Amino acid sequence: MEYRFLGGSGLKVPVLSFGTGTFGGGNEFFKAWGETDVAEATRLIDICFESGVNLFDTANIYSDGRSEEVLGKALAGKRDRALISTKATFRLGDRPNDIGSSRYHLTRALEASLRRLGTDYVDIYHLHGFDASTPIEEVQDTLNTFVRAGKVRYIAASNFSGWHLMKSLDVADRYGWTRFVAHQVYYSLIGREYEWELMPLGLDQKVGALVWSPLGWGRLTGKIRRNQPLPEVSRLHKTAEMGPQVADEYLYKVVDALDEVAKETGKTVPQIALNWLLRRPTVSSVIIGARNEEQLRQNLDAAGWNLTAGQIATLDKASAVTPIYPYWHQRQFTERNPLPV
Repeated sequence: MEYRFLGGSGLKVPVLSFGTGTFGGGNEFFKAWGETDVAEATRLIDICFESGVNLFDTANIYSDGRSEEVLGKALAGKRDRALISTKATFRLGDRPNDIGSSRYHLTRALEASLRRLGTDYVDIYHLHGFDASTPIEEVQDTLNTFVRAGKVRYIAASNFSGWHLMKSLDVADRYGWTRFVAHQVYYSLIGREYEWELMPLGLDQKVGALVWSPLGWGRLTGKIRRNQPLPEVSRLHKTAEMGPQVADEYLYKVVDALDEVAKETGKTVPQIALNWLLRRPTVSSVIIGARNEEQLRQNLDAAGWNLTAGQIATLDKASAVTPIYPYWHQRQFTERNPLPV
């Protein structure tokens, strides 16, 4: 397994990490992802360790905390081998302060996550989204306090806009506080908006990308093609409207290109889609998920080999879209404002 530095930090992470959104199945939304129990989670985690994957990603809202509980139990006796990433900010509870990135909520959320995970620290702590109602100084000071107290090793953002991330970094730098070293983002062959603003920012500020939903919200599994119904087992039946929207013809065009490269390489459609991401600038790790051992082993085989330049060009062309303003305008001025490559 290849390891890369997490953004501008000194922490090395595997290029593939394991997302535990399938653990627990605590509500209808997450049951559509999976209902992995402790026994099966332990088996999947052991397979990850065998392959060199030691970073496990969760969040306090995944199955209302059940994902963290299952992950913690599955890592019992193995905590020193693992890197744990979890998140807070979104609502978890009915009280007025059970949401956001205030000092009050983040402190309570972190303590609850530590209890559920059965550990006294997390390696990467994310803000799951931007809180425009709390002063950024309060947010960054709170996160810095977590680091200084030894309860958090590194901090990261998730789902921020470019100005959200840049303003947060500026505040941290201004006061000499711990800064974000990573940004967990949606990025896939059928969702390339990350490249427009957040990727250049990541390159400039040394913020590594941790990629979520790299198979386009379950659309790049190789089972979705023209004139075919959705497979019986697919989270899209229940969650399609909750995730990124993709035009059918655009999806089929990208899948056609993936099929073409699959024939050339002997790899599967998901493996090719994941490997394409591993070649992109700023990407520190791609978060893979799996309902079972077979899926996990197939996804793990996305690393350890490289697409050719020609194959990458085929996929780039099929998935290219005209960006919104001002990005389409900036592409006319690449002599002095080059695009990431």
